[in-house]
Amino acid sequence: MYRYYIGIDTGVNTGYAVYDKQLKQLTVVSTVMIHQAMLALLVIHNDGYSNECMVIVEDARQVRFNTDKAKLQGAGSVKRDAKMWEDFLTDFKFPYQMVRPKKAITKFDADKFKAVTGWESRTNSHGRDAAMLVFGR
Repeated sequence: MYRYYIGIDTGVNTGYAVYDKQLKQLTVVSTVMIHQAMLALLVIHNDGYSNECMVIVEDARQVRFNTDKAKLQGAGSVKRDAKMWEDFLTDFKFPYQMVRPKKAITKFDADKFKAVTGWESRTNSHGRDAAMLVFGR
């Protein structure tokens, strides 16, 4: 139904990845600031392609964090980011899904990521996590 699947790993360093279902490959795996990822989606929207995209956002609101104060502060930040993404995608009428983080498909190291996806360029954990949200859809 959709040609492009866009993965978003929320946080200060926002993972952004695009999987092209027709080509059956990742075309973008990167880490940007949240506003840069949103601007990339605005370009897609303004060019009239938002109906060809499904955006998959890792939703930290669906996870319970332990009570360590520093972790709770970080958890609050990514939960706020998830809400911002939900509002943004709703306002611009993007098809989207907010998904629970799954350790089984995220937290790949670079070698495992390359072996699974065939992606040759450099990545970091945020870009890899975003890519794994959409890879193979």
